[in-house]
Amino acid sequence: MTPTQLRAYVAVVRLGSVKQAAAELQVSESAVSLHIAQLRKEFGDKLFRRTAVGLAFTPGGLRLASRAAELLGLQDRTMLEVSAAKRGRRLLRVAASSLFAEFAAPGLIELFAKRAADLDVELSVGNPGAFGSLLLTRAADIAIGPQPPVVDTAIACRPVMNYRVVLVVGPEHPLAGMPASPGQLREQTWLLGPSAATELGAVPALLRRLAVLDERQQIFQSHAAALGEAKRGKGVAPALAFTVTPDVRQGHLAQVAGPHATMEAVWHSQVLAVPGSMSAADELSRFSSTPRAIQAMMRGAGVSVGQFRPSVHVTLWS
Repeated sequence: MTPTQLRAYVAVVRLGSVKQAAAELQVSESAVSLHIAQLRKEFGDKLFRRTAVGLAFTPGGLRLASRAAELLGLQDRTMLEVSAAKRGRRLLRVAASSLFAEFAAPGLIELFAKRAADLDVELSVGNPGAFGSLLLTRAADIAIGPQPPVVDTAIACRPVMNYRVVLVVGPEHPLAGMPASPGQLREQTWLLGPSAATELGAVPALLRRLAVLDERQQIFQSHAAALGEAKRGKGVAPALAFTVTPDVRQGHLAQVAGPHATMEAVWHSQVLAVPGSMSAADELSRFSSTPRAIQAMMRGAGVSVGQFRPSVHVTLWS
């Protein structure tokens, strides 16, 4: 069993087609079929069969799919760690929900990274529903975001920080400073950040609680962009209470009053549960709930040009 065979198999499982797997891996279909045949021979299992509606996997085939993704993730992580070790560096990969990544992660990670001169911290934004899979496949070392409904026994989940989501509008909006009923809120144009596009978290929960229709929702590339539209009186925007307090105080935004316009929630950290281990991920998990860390998350912090490594989804502190 080789990594090349496992990559071919994982691609077939994910895409549901040998042809598509070959195209993604940029090899011939016969090469993918050969790798699958070798795995079938080695395990003595058909792994999957073709049906009229796609591929049907055997119990052994499903188990191999899970293990293959985990093994490949571990291989990729090992290569990164060995490369970093050659440079005298450690790498900590943090997956975070969009709301946490935009407003709380910069202050936390900057403060934590200062504690270890040999540590690189990579922050990526992901769907909180996929955090368990990212950890189990070693694609991430720690995940921070909404509490998952079910936690795998191999994962340790700890509370990090309580937070409150409030609804804000422009100072001239009819709901500015006024109590609003669920019916009034449902009729508004909702200005939302990326967190609204997921199933977990305070913002999706608030939308479900108020039964806001999809046609009333406008999703922007960032929560800050949605707040910018709210300041211009374009609608109502959910926001972290501690981030909008200055704008409310200065009159740039106004908070909607009433019990229906707020939501309490808790961010949690998740790491693989390894008895006796004290990795950088475990250190960050424990550190993130300390008073100093919470102050840093609420205060926020930028990073200098020398520490910022932007890409589409990844930011790197070193």
